[in-house]
Amino acid sequence: MHAPRAAAAGRTASPTTARLINDRLALQLLQSEGPLTAAQLKTLTGLSRPTVADLVERLQEAGLITVVGESGAQRRGPNARLYGIVADRAHLVGLDLRTHSITVAVADLLGRVRAERTVPIGPDGAPDTAVATALAAVDKALAAAGAHAPHTIAVGAPGLVDPATGRLGGTDWIASWHVGLVGALRARTGGPVLLENEVNLAAIAEQRDGAAHDRDTFVLLWLGHGTGAAVVLDGTLRRGASGGTGEIGFLPVPGTGALPTASGCDGGFHSLAGSAAICALAAEHGLSSEAAAGPNGANEPSSGTGAPTDAPPAESLVRAAVAAGDAGAAFLDALAARIALGVAAVCAVLDPGCVVLGGEIGRGGGAALADRVAGHLARLSPLRTDVRAGAVGGRAVLLGAVLAARDAAQNELFGAAGPEVSPRA
Repeated sequence: MHAPRAAAAGRTASPTTARLINDRLALQLLQSEGPLTAAQLKTLTGLSRPTVADLVERLQEAGLITVVGESGAQRRGPNARLYGIVADRAHLVGLDLRTHSITVAVADLLGRVRAERTVPIGPDGAPDTAVATALAAVDKALAAAGAHAPHTIAVGAPGLVDPATGRLGGTDWIASWHVGLVGALRARTGGPVLLENEVNLAAIAEQRDGAAHDRDTFVLLWLGHGTGAAVVLDGTLRRGASGGTGEIGFLPVPGTGALPTASGCDGGFHSLAGSAAICALAAEHGLSSEAAAGPNGANEPSSGTGAPTDAPPAESLVRAAVAAGDAGAAFLDALAARIALGVAAVCAVLDPGCVVLGGEIGRGGGAALADRVAGHLARLSPLRTDVRAGAVGGRAVLLGAVLAARDAAQNELFGAAGPEVSPRA
């Protein structure tokens, strides 16, 4: 166990502020280390025994911690009591919205997922019907988790999130039911409903629990149906003046034969690395969707239980090329050369030092694709950049949403500022 010291009491902070800082420090330790005794909290925080006794009493009275056991078979009494966070003090909901599906996760205050549900949304259904289907999925997931109502909801969706209004928009191709669902959740929920771009949430998941866990500065390049990016600089997620940081699909690049416009990204990086473009490239190399189909004639699923079902067609092609070894090498190399064009442009502006290939295609390509991108990038850019395959998997957006909801709930309940993710309410 590490031993962070209290920022604490008795310096320049007022008594009230010092108590808040010390309480949050103790709660963070209980979250990261698991149940602890008062003596262990004293050692890890550097606080005095009376101060620890006071904060334990305060946190118990607030319903945030409770006695969960004792610290050894030979010890009994008050000094052996193990204190842990009351995980059911609040329930959190994370949503991953796709064009034709929704995935819902319900988690406790520690971020542990208690229930998860994915439902398809018919492509021809009316927006009101889609919203009703999505709300029913949320209710069923809450019921399965034994939760009466969510404390905080975090929603990940494609599109721009306006930093001034917190509303989804900025593009003409977002699903109308996404906007309706966010509005419906806000209308019926007493707690916060946070909205964030899906790729930004995936970056949060990769930084906390994935390929960028050791990086304060990195870029997540999302490769799925379309392309996108999330930018984390010095530990802070950057969104831009209009919420458009990372709209890399509009990036003008060589090899497309056209230029993107303000109303469409055809001719931009999207035309090289979006799913449709990758399928066309695969066909040029003799790979087809039939060749990538599984033993039952169906493409390999995007991910495991609970993950979104509308996977991009290119994912199975990339997976098949990786599995084919030498037979798929030419296609993967050509794809890596395309991806490297976008990565080189990002690196020339931001110099992030690390780029994570996420999304279904980035994950499907794994190290075989990431290593090839790194090789092409080294020839295009003088800036040393580590290229990594995403590690979180197909649930990156969902897990990022749960983490965002957890941070927001803990910031409120624990009484002090936490890590900066702050999706807009």
